[in-house]
Formats: sequence, structure tokens, C-alpha cells
Amino acid sequence: MNPLNLAKDLFFPRICAACENTLTPYENHICVSCHIHLPKFTPDDITKEILSKKFWGKIPVKNTYSFLQFTKNGPVQRILHQLKYRNKTELAVYLGKWFGNELKTNDFDKEIDLIIGVPLHPVKKKRRGYNQADCFAKGLSESLQVPYNEEALIRVSFTETQTNKSRFKRFRNMEGVFEVEKPDLIKNKRIALVDDVLTTGATLEVAGLELLKAGCQELSILTIAAAL
Repeated sequence: MNPLNLAKDLFFPRICAACENTLTPYENHICVSCHIHLPKFTPDDITKEILSKKFWGKIPVKNTYSFLQFTKNGPVQRILHQLKYRNKTELAVYLGKWFGNELKTNDFDKEIDLIIGVPLHPVKKKRRGYNQADCFAKGLSESLQVPYNEEALIRVSFTETQTNKSRFKRFRNMEGVFEVEKPDLIKNKRIALVDDVLTTGATLEVAGLELLKAGCQELSILTIAAAL
């Protein structure tokens, strides 16, 4: 262990993004205990079907996978808060690599050609400094060895928060928000669309619809977390 890193940990202790306990010098982002006990979805056919039901009758989605199960005030909510408001870009990449390695056990890397994160509006991205979905997509790309792109799909409208809205209102709030900037990158590609959390699915539905209209061959959905 680098002595400089030991000194930094002494004066600026790193904490686990899930349980907020102090990390040991050999732990990174998530402590060993949370690695074992975080509520994870198993990337199998049963879980895929449960999550895919959110899109049935709305848009054709081949695969829907989520890494962690969201519960209010639980460890996964704390992780998402760190990603969204605490500038934890490396944590998002770390989670993407972790999830990607698990997806490879199902040969998911052979089912997609391109990974795309749900984009933020440029104003919001400038204010936050990053897009956590793109950071997660980068980690997935590294572990799955599948390219990702941040420019093919863009957000053209600034929307108000989706919190506490019904699914119908969320969908209406998102209409006309996304555009495919570079259709040549989309056409005939099997695409994994990535976001931080799957709740009603309205945002992913609208973004996915634009990809399908642009000629996406098959659409899959990947998220860091999902609420059942």
C-alpha cells in the first residue's frame, strides 16, 4: 500500500458508498461486507422478465437487466445519492465494471453492439459536471468490451424533476425530450440503453423509442438499480 495513500486515508478517511463505514486501505468505493450483502438482482431469465414487464405493450425490449434492488432509505439509495450529488464519477465506472463482469456470465457481451447512456440536458450536465449514466456506461464498456457513445442520442429539452409524478405524467413530461443526433451510429445496431435507476420506465421508454425510430435493430435496457 502506498504510504501517501495511507496518510490520505488517515486525514481524509474514505467511506463506503453503501453503508458509510470507513473503508480499509484495500477496499475501493464499496466495503467487502456490502459487496456480499448488497441486494443484487441475479442476471437470469426470471429477473429479466420481471423487469421487462415495465415495458410490455409500450416498446419492444429484448433484455432488461438491473444490478441492484432499490429500497427507500436503503444502501442502494445511498449509492445513487452519491452518484447524483457527490461527484462520484469513479464509483459509477466501478459499478459498471462490476455489473459488466456479472453480465458476461450470461454472454450478454455477445448480444449488443453499442452502449448508450440516457443523456442529460447540457445545462444540467454543465451544472453537475458529469452524467452518471455515461460513467456507468463507460464501466460497462470496459468490462464487456463493447463500445459506448455519448453523442448519438441527445437531450434537447430541459425537463422538471420526475419525482412524485405518475407514470403517465412522467411520460408526458418526457415527450420530445430526446433526439438521435447521429442516426448512422444507431442503424442496424443492437443497443444497450443505460440509466441509473429504473422506476416507472418512462424516461427509458421515450429515449428507447427514439433509438428504435432511428433504426436500432434490438434494444436492451441496463440500469444500476430498479424499484419493483
